[in-house]
Amino acid sequence: MRRAVMTVLGAIMVALAGSAVAAAPAGAAPGGHLFPRVIALPDGWQPEGIATGRGTSFYVGSLANGAIYRGDLLTGQGSVLVPGQAGRVAVGIEVDWRNRLWVAGGATGTGRVYDAATGEQLATYQFRTAPTFVNDVVVTHDAAYFTDSVNQVLYVVPLGPGGRLGEQRTLPITGELRYTPGFNANGIEASPNGRTLLVVQSNTGKLFRVSASTGEAVEVDLGGATLTNGDGLLRRGNTLYVVRNQLNQIAVVDLGTGYGSGTVTGTITDPAFAVPTTIARFGPYLYAVNARFGTAPTPDTEYTIVRVRAR
Repeated sequence: MRRAVMTVLGAIMVALAGSAVAAAPAGAAPGGHLFPRVIALPDGWQPEGIATGRGTSFYVGSLANGAIYRGDLLTGQGSVLVPGQAGRVAVGIEVDWRNRLWVAGGATGTGRVYDAATGEQLATYQFRTAPTFVNDVVVTHDAAYFTDSVNQVLYVVPLGPGGRLGEQRTLPITGELRYTPGFNANGIEASPNGRTLLVVQSNTGKLFRVSASTGEAVEVDLGGATLTNGDGLLRRGNTLYVVRNQLNQIAVVDLGTGYGSGTVTGTITDPAFAVPTTIARFGPYLYAVNARFGTAPTPDTEYTIVRVRAR
């Protein structure tokens, strides 16, 4: 806890020194409070993925047109970093250690990479054509891994010396994870050494550990618990947070040695949750983005990010 507090205090100093983003949507950080509990996104944004970056920055993608919004957790303010384009989609996103922003492209079958500081597009990958749904992405030291909720594969972009972007390849998922009708592999995380991936299967509620080299999947024994509606994943140490979108919950799972087992030890809820899909962490807090699935999107539909305490 001491380390987390020091991280927050250090981030405040950085932000006060001038790293806060300038423009803000109406209603962001009401009253000018630092680290607001609820952060407003632009009306009509249609968010899904969220990631934190350097300092107190955060990023949220748009399902509507693939745009990327960059904001500041300290102030709740932000602006559009990557303008939207017709035909583009941004689902799961992640910022890597080289300050690059990775974006899963949903039904477009693509993955994109941006400079998280400037918004410059660095690469685009066409993994597959329809039917497909490239849902989420995790980046290890050696590669980026994308899930496909329709096809039983992972898409891999190897990283060379200095983080150089390599040529894409497809890694079939074998073993105990078997696709069934509906949305299958969704959120993805990785072990600290990057050799093991964690994948949640939304429609069955099962959690799997997957070999990053072979694609072989083994079910994580949750002692009879299920994670239906599992969406975004976030691992910190041996704790895995699983967003259960339609249930308005974040499940807390304590992972066993080697991720062979796990115990659901708690559930995080909040009255401000409105179908959260993914989360990011800063200090002792989780930031959940409200996708509001089931609410017909309009240009005036309001979307928010909610801060809750991690467990």
